Amino acid sequence: MKAIRVQDFGSSTISDEDAIKRILAGEKELYELLMRRYNQKLYRVVIGYLKDGEDIADVMQDSYLKAYEKLYQFKFNASFSTWLIRIAINEALAKIRYKGKYAQLNRKAGDAMVLEIPEASQLDPEKRIIQQEAKQMLEKTIAKLESKYRVVYILREIEGMSIAEIGDCLSLTHANVKVRLHRAKKMIKDALYESSITTEVFEFGSTKCDCLVQKVMLGLREY
Repeated sequence: MKAIRVQDFGSSTISDEDAIKRILAGEKELYELLMRRYNQKLYRVVIGYLKDGEDIADVMQDSYLKAYEKLYQFKFNASFSTWLIRIAINEALAKIRYKGKYAQLNRKAGDAMVLEIPEASQLDPEKRIIQQEAKQMLEKTIAKLESKYRVVYILREIEGMSIAEIGDCLSLTHANVKVRLHRAKKMIKDALYESSITTEVFEFGSTKCDCLVQKVMLGLREY
């Protein structure tokens, strides 16, 4: 069987189901494909609950390791990403409870971490600075929201998940998801007056992606 190169993972046509079956059959290295496929989505989920960079990295790593450990329990009656998000949410909430960080969920925006933003090589230096400042302003505004509004907003407006998917992940009715999304939008609009939403917000940059993948794959050696 031909091995998949790391550089092929992003464009791989292997389905989640096939990858999972092959991982369970012994092709452990294919887990990297799933990680690189869902790192961005998972990052945006976790940052809906946590703001400390180390906490976010820990939760993502723990989520992937727990998902791998329990992979045999995945029944394919839901998408792998939804199953993974549920694990990550539980891990994030456990981290909050363990460290007593409930107060930090609503800490001042000035304490929000500065996220890695990929360089926009097509822009001149002045435009890159303006773009970066706009992103950081939006990120800080989103960071002010209560967690229950922040995570719904990120999943819908930044990650592009459907109302049904969000409700499934968060165990909320579709109506509750819509209410929280509406309130989040209003609070952000009031804070910014004019907001320009882009999927580049809360990017999980290549350096972070590579670092997380390396740590998790090393951790899989223990299984």
